[in-house]
Amino acid sequence: MRISIIAADSMGVRSLATLVESAAGTRVFIDPGASFAPRRYGLPPHPCEEARLEEALSRIRSVLRDVHAAVITHYHYDHYLYRSGEEEYYRGLLLLVKHPESSINVSQRLRAHRFLRKQGVAELARVAYADGGSFEVEDVRLVFSPPVPHGRPGTPLGYVVMVLVEADGVRLVFASDVQGPGSREALEWIISTRPDVVIMSGPPTYMEGVKVPEEEVRASTSLLLELVSRLPRGSTLVLDHHTLRDASFREKLGEVYSLAGTRGVRVVTAAEFMGVPLEPLEALRRRLWEGEVSC
Repeated sequence: MRISIIAADSMGVRSLATLVESAAGTRVFIDPGASFAPRRYGLPPHPCEEARLEEALSRIRSVLRDVHAAVITHYHYDHYLYRSGEEEYYRGLLLLVKHPESSINVSQRLRAHRFLRKQGVAELARVAYADGGSFEVEDVRLVFSPPVPHGRPGTPLGYVVMVLVEADGVRLVFASDVQGPGSREALEWIISTRPDVVIMSGPPTYMEGVKVPEEEVRASTSLLLELVSRLPRGSTLVLDHHTLRDASFREKLGEVYSLAGTRGVRVVTAAEFMGVPLEPLEALRRRLWEGEVSC
């Protein structure tokens, strides 16, 4: 199995778009979307961020033209192409989506309706609801979790689905936006799959004490430590997305990195996983505008 992270927060944009390709050439694209924060530190996106976003969206559109199936784990705009005209990129695809009416908050329900019905994606693609289901795409097996919280239990942000991708004897869990994981439900499902690789959003430390209570971030970090302690030795945890919006993420998650070292678990960002420069541009926005860093 070849895993290619097409875009991510550590690569300059809000995203965790991931392409999985089997040895036989079956290609599945998970969460094909990207965006940036409209405001951060009271500042608009820097031109560097605008350029990275256009580059990321161009790559995503190009990849979508040549895949067997796509997955949308939830309806936040950094996880799927949603603009008018972009529905054509889904034409003819098997599209496995978070259920648009069950276990979903109001804003995501409205976005799902606009995407699937008003934009006509339900007619252009072969749409199936993913929640708790399993699917065979050629030689690739996809097993979805039940809906789990987008962070802590009871969060107003709604629900997401995680997915286990199996091909060529490799087990990948894609668990974007579980934020930590923020719930024991998400943690136990990930562990139950016995993964070789986990791609996941970590705790939202960049909002700690501002939009997210400190105790919530501490709880997510505690569950992350438990996840690292229970992952198979030799496995890889790609920790990105919300985590990389904090320029001090390594210091704040120092205990996680230390435990991973003793447990034989590799913890990396998406950029490090892909062997490209680390560019968490949102976290660096103030320094970009002040000219302290360049892109």
